[in-house]
Amino acid sequence: MTNILFKNALEKKSQNVPPIWFMRQAGRYHGHYKKLKEQYTFEQLCKTPELAAEVAFGPINEFDFDIAILFSDILFLLEGLGMNLVFSPGPEFKENINKNNFQLYNDIDKAINHLNFQKHAIKITREKIPQSKSLIGFVGGLWTLLCYAVGKKTKITNIEDYHLIFLKKTLLPLIKLNIQLQLDSGAEIVMILDSNLYDLDHKFFESEYYLMLQNIANEFPNKVGYYSRGKKFEELELLFKLSFSGMGFDKNIKISNAFDANYKGFIQGNFNENLMLLEETEFIIELNNFTNEMLQIQNRDGWVCGLGHGINKHTPEKNVHLFIEHIRKSFS
Repeated sequence: MTNILFKNALEKKSQNVPPIWFMRQAGRYHGHYKKLKEQYTFEQLCKTPELAAEVAFGPINEFDFDIAILFSDILFLLEGLGMNLVFSPGPEFKENINKNNFQLYNDIDKAINHLNFQKHAIKITREKIPQSKSLIGFVGGLWTLLCYAVGKKTKITNIEDYHLIFLKKTLLPLIKLNIQLQLDSGAEIVMILDSNLYDLDHKFFESEYYLMLQNIANEFPNKVGYYSRGKKFEELELLFKLSFSGMGFDKNIKISNAFDANYKGFIQGNFNENLMLLEETEFIIELNNFTNEMLQIQNRDGWVCGLGHGINKHTPEKNVHLFIEHIRKSFS
């Protein structure tokens, strides 16, 4: 009940063809999802396990991705803490945390119970997808969740005491419980998606934040992957010491650097998701450029092929088919 290509990537075994999955591969670009959306809200699709499984199954069935992903949202964790979350259509909180109210949002037991729908969704998804496919879960990164909690319009320029308390005392233990819930339910690994690191101070990243990530990695050695967006490769190399199962890199990172550094975990990425929007002829040219660059890397052990970030909602389905077919043909 696993995908052999993904298993080999996790174990850093040599293979020609990489496993493929996209962030947001089940979502708004896909006709299967659009049809379901005509009948159900986004929250209904996420929180009704049978529907979440059907959404996750859609791109596996249509495009033959190697890996299915729990269909959910990173912000349900904050909702579980009592923050009033609405989708209209994007996510918004009716209130945000600040130094005067953050202690109102610290009931970890209540929050993890709120996420029970993920447990059932993973189990049903595992039953629905072919045994030859892998299934992974995901959670939001600590910093990314903090940024959402304080509000999208509030840029954190200085780390205040209440930020640290919320990170360490609430988000850190809750994320670990969420990871455990997903692993216990049948996820092979859980990805931490930390896509908002642009404003994270480097000194804080090297000292405090590193230790929080180390805490998670030590709790789940080789069972948690880490994707980050907004940091330079030289900064991310610090995380190579941690026992994450692997790391994902955005389109701004030269992925060959990770292979050259002999990183011990899987290496995921990182075709520019914006190129998926191109007209077919131009798209094929960019795909050829990408595969030629990857073919120049002599040791690609551990490569998990994907995009630099989530697939754009305007991506033509034909380009998804072309991408997967091209990668498998080019590296076979």
